[in-house]
Amino acid sequence: MASTHDDHHHGPAHDDHARGGGHHHHGAGASARRLGWALAILLVFTVLEAAGGWWANSLALLSDAVHMAADTAALGLAMFAQIIAARPANARLSYGWQRSPALAAFVNGLALLLLTVWVVVEALLRLFRPEDVQAGWMLGIAVAGGLANVWVFMVLSGGASLNERGARAHVLGDLLGSAAAVLAAVIILLTGWTVADPLLSLFISAMILRTGWHITRHSAHVLLEGAPPGFDEARVHRELAGLPGLAGVHHVHAWSLSGEQTLVTLHAALHTGADADGTLHSIHHRLREHLGIAHATVQIETGACADALRDEQCGCGGAAAPHGQNPTPAHGSPHGHAH
Repeated sequence: MASTHDDHHHGPAHDDHARGGGHHHHGAGASARRLGWALAILLVFTVLEAAGGWWANSLALLSDAVHMAADTAALGLAMFAQIIAARPANARLSYGWQRSPALAAFVNGLALLLLTVWVVVEALLRLFRPEDVQAGWMLGIAVAGGLANVWVFMVLSGGASLNERGARAHVLGDLLGSAAAVLAAVIILLTGWTVADPLLSLFISAMILRTGWHITRHSAHVLLEGAPPGFDEARVHRELAGLPGLAGVHHVHAWSLSGEQTLVTLHAALHTGADADGTLHSIHHRLREHLGIAHATVQIETGACADALRDEQCGCGGAAAPHGQNPTPAHGSPHGHAH
């Protein structure tokens, strides 16, 4: 006998959320406004710095513009995630649009990596064939870009949300890029050494490369349905071990739609005569309270399956895996429920 149950953590906790909904929506609205202002400022100065870099023939400015564009895209994705998550699921998209930010981040990361390659190649060429740079324009635009980053940081200083904290960290990186562009301009003005422009652009490119690689790797992990950071399958086995009526669990799979919330499916083999409903409730309670997993789909296996689990020959759900291992699913994707 086998049955499945999908837990979405409704009940008292849901009521508490409803009672505090006014405060939650007020905070979310303020966060969205701050992110919106920050996005607008960064977008304007990204275009300004890109145009100025082209006009001044400064690779350092163009590199910093790419860096600012990366942060503008990150802020845009943060706002996009807030908006898109509210769209309901439908028959074609049973999970809704929750994975869209991860897809957009993956494309953004690839674009950053390609732009970085272009900047690095151009910088290496200019090291061997220096070009004239309008250092005065370069200095003024770099200073304006730095002031824009300070402005954005002040706009976001009152926010405590995860998106705003992440945005502030990006802005600090932008300040470093602007400082590098200012330094290159000052060196050229004082010494006429135009090689400072491609040298400092290589420094900024290293920061862009780090950001682009992190975005691409993280979003690809989400799209490939990798286990969320911090998920420990061995701990799942330890936490559920000893629950009344439970012989063991296997086929434990974890993934995330957006990289934030962990979803889990597992098979739970019960001892003969065990209270299936009671044990199921205990499993969900333990996952939720001890591991913070509120979205879990549990397949109950009783009778022969529970006995066979000890011999690792369970025919109801595929071969049982030893604790700490993650076997290949015996019957397709675990994504059988909608959110």
